[in-house]
Amino acid sequence: MSVQEESIRLHGCGFNCAQSVLAALCSYTGMEEKTALAVSGGFGGGVRCGEICGAVSGAVMALGLVCPYTDGTDAEAKARIARLAKQMTGDFTQKFGCIRCQDLKKGGVVCNELIAWCAARGEEIIRENKE
Repeated sequence: MSVQEESIRLHGCGFNCAQSVLAALCSYTGMEEKTALAVSGGFGGGVRCGEICGAVSGAVMALGLVCPYTDGTDAEAKARIARLAKQMTGDFTQKFGCIRCQDLKKGGVVCNELIAWCAARGEEIIRENKE
């Protein structure tokens, strides 16, 4: 099953957008699915306040796990994850016109489209940058 299909399957099981994307990318992050679902649980609905799309948040979390910045003195790792996060958010905004959950929903965008796109784009960025 592709990461797109898996992300949509998870969403259909009742998980939010962030959970669906992060858990679908577990084969890349090495995170257990239950942990991915737990850590991203509060990020759906734009962190439950209509802000940044949960699907984007889930993808950026996966990027951070694959390209970690865990040493405060590691300027290269810091710059790398910043670049990858900006790439993800920029590509998303270019594709969908905005990144705020509330605005996306007002515009009539279907969450499954966002989830599938973020899972696929996250996978592409991971493959291009995995250590």
